[in-house]
Amino acid sequence: MSEPAMELIDVKKTIGRKEIIKGLSFTINKGEVFGFIGPNGAGKTTTIRMMVGLIKISQGDVKILGNSIKSNFKEAIREVGAIVENPEMYPFMTGMQNLEHYARMIPGITRERIQEVIQLVGLEKPIKEKVGRYSLGMRQRLGIAQALLHSPSVLILDEPTNGLDPAGIKEIRQYIRRLASEENVAVIISSHLLSEIELMCDRIGIIKNGELVAIQSVHESTDATSKQIKIQMEVNPIAKAIELLQSQHDIIAETTDHLLTFQSEKESIPAIIKSLVNQDVAVYQVTASKVSLEDKFFDLIGENTIE
Repeated sequence: MSEPAMELIDVKKTIGRKEIIKGLSFTINKGEVFGFIGPNGAGKTTTIRMMVGLIKISQGDVKILGNSIKSNFKEAIREVGAIVENPEMYPFMTGMQNLEHYARMIPGITRERIQEVIQLVGLEKPIKEKVGRYSLGMRQRLGIAQALLHSPSVLILDEPTNGLDPAGIKEIRQYIRRLASEENVAVIISSHLLSEIELMCDRIGIIKNGELVAIQSVHESTDATSKQIKIQMEVNPIAKAIELLQSQHDIIAETTDHLLTFQSEKESIPAIIKSLVNQDVAVYQVTASKVSLEDKFFDLIGENTIE
């Protein structure tokens, strides 16, 4: 197996006597999009700032292509491009002038490379316009282009779709997927938009109170939740149905608008319906759907912990 693009090894952050980040360990591979999610105050931004050397690591290490952020900072950070919060550009300059300005700060960036990143993020037409006239989506794309100028192995994007309309979100999603597949870049995305993370990412890491709760594949998870589906039932009497589900099937169901909602394996549905009907519970409607990332998130984190 090839060397991971980034590796976090028992990373901790202590401020005063309080441990903010409590021993994070995970790897991110080349060419994958990794989602980093969690409720407000979980430690996402603190972790990202440690990844790029903006905050000192109290204990542990971050390695980028094998180089330590702590002991070999220049070599390690050379492989990283990042946008933390919003990309800042000079509005009175054109997109091209902005990229040329940033390119002068890094040795070895050619005109060809500037054209490559412009093409990669799809800004060929507006690149000669002043950035002050750009839409938010165009600025985000220009920010990604700037972060890619030096051909990094790791691209870190903190809330890349923040403030974008649905069309802008879709555009950024498509460019991020292209970056991973065409440039073999490891892309790390921190976001609150769980539906977008599900569409964009290959794997996700969920953080809560500074601890890693879970890491799993978005599409082919091998854990128990991947075999389960979300079921909604319209039943009467609802209280009796809840009691039977718990006593006979060990299922805890929620109730919303006269509907029962719970998770179960697809194969169990006929037996569940049969047991309810046999106990004189009327079943009017059954709807099954895939368990979403949002469902998994709340199973792991709990309700009322996200914006």
